[in-house]
Amino acid sequence: MTSPNQTFRVLNGAGRAPLVLLCDHASHAVPPELGDLGLSQEQITRHIGWDIGAAALTEKLSQALDAPALLAGYSRLVTDNNRAPDDPTLICEISDGVLVPGNRNLSPAERQRRIDAYFTPYHAAVTAAIDAALQRCALPAILSIHSFTPSMKGRQRPWHAGILWNQDGRLALPLIQALREEAGLVVGDNEPYSGRSQAGFSIREHGERRGLPHVLVEVRQDLISDEAGVAEWAVRLERCFRRILAESGVAVLAA
Repeated sequence: MTSPNQTFRVLNGAGRAPLVLLCDHASHAVPPELGDLGLSQEQITRHIGWDIGAAALTEKLSQALDAPALLAGYSRLVTDNNRAPDDPTLICEISDGVLVPGNRNLSPAERQRRIDAYFTPYHAAVTAAIDAALQRCALPAILSIHSFTPSMKGRQRPWHAGILWNQDGRLALPLIQALREEAGLVVGDNEPYSGRSQAGFSIREHGERRGLPHVLVEVRQDLISDEAGVAEWAVRLERCFRRILAESGVAVLAA
């Protein structure tokens, strides 16, 4: 299901799993009323516009785990759905060295209009999906899917995946352990970003605030930039997540 103004998509809304998947940076689309934000198509389809591979990975996991998924419909440059509404980086004027002309010198009224039009409907849909999951399970898990660039500001990032969390390690700690047991993987604990920073807004808002088990998974973009990579990581994360939920007793997934 797609929202009337495409601010979000719902996949497998009737999924039976005690789990909700989130993808805050699923799309590089820009609403028609904002034009192209002053950027070329090449620029906006780079990592500054979305999390490459994250939507495809979320879709695969939604099918494999029989879990509902919420995917943002517009670019993170319109509003970054993984930032708090009062965060200055909610609407970036510059991203990884690229000026975003359409985001410069926004009036307070225009900033609020964007929040009301694009940010709020997505998070309201996430809340509704979690409310529905609470009817199926006393303690549904929240799994947020992101991706990160192989290098940033001239520095190579050695991690294949990173697990972000703040205070609740019920899912994060066993997931880090499970992934580190996979041959050849370098797994970051709150790397290359930290769930204790602004990068953890969604899991804190929808997981921590409601007392629900949650975790944010970052996969390096070059590993999920094609169908084969997405399929490989979907199988890996499905296997790890089923094991963790079963062993932790947090929730039970249907076989």
